[in-house]
Amino acid sequence: MKKYIILIIAFLFSALCLNVFAQTKSYPFEVLKTGKGKQSIIFIPGFASSGEVWNETKTAFEKDFTCYTLTMAGFAGAEPQPNPSFENWKTGIANYIKENKIEKPIVIGHSMGGGLALAIVADYPELIGKVVVVDALPCLAALTDPSFKSKENNDCSSTVNQMMAMTETQFYDMQKQAMPRLLQDTSKLEMVINWSVKSDRKTFAQMYCDFFNTDLRERIAAIKCP
Repeated sequence: MKKYIILIIAFLFSALCLNVFAQTKSYPFEVLKTGKGKQSIIFIPGFASSGEVWNETKTAFEKDFTCYTLTMAGFAGAEPQPNPSFENWKTGIANYIKENKIEKPIVIGHSMGGGLALAIVADYPELIGKVVVVDALPCLAALTDPSFKSKENNDCSSTVNQMMAMTETQFYDMQKQAMPRLLQDTSKLEMVINWSVKSDRKTFAQMYCDFFNTDLRERIAAIKCP
């Protein structure tokens, strides 16, 4: 009798574990779902930014659209994940759309989020209804070097080591110097710097290096949607 009880307990424990893990799907971002509407919008923020960057924009759409606002893992206080990369994040967003059966969403991305949006609609043309890119380029490095070629197996260890070695004060000062030229509304300066400071430093460095090595100039020819 005791043997059967142990077997039953083991079976129930296994079933519980399967149920828990089936419900817990890990994606490389946090997501906030708001609004209601048959048409969905997915908002992807820029480098080291919180999904809160879209707060004012979402207000204009939540009445008529279901909005999914992302904050990428390791950015702006979101929990980091191992081995972040542009390609992994692109695939993660595409998988989220497929697995949650979001029908032909409008994808809106800013800066690096715009790059992710371009990559998603290029590589998964059947998934997306429309795309909007805000201040985004298919190849950031081509601004200074039009002949730029991305490297296979790009080594980001130097960038990671350099940024990891910075003190909190040094990192804050670097962000304070760089950010003003990127903002139209300078009253938001401290908020945006704070997102960078709250970002996981290793993720920050790895994604800065990886995104700078990304070249979508040929891939975007595959985009079919408006």
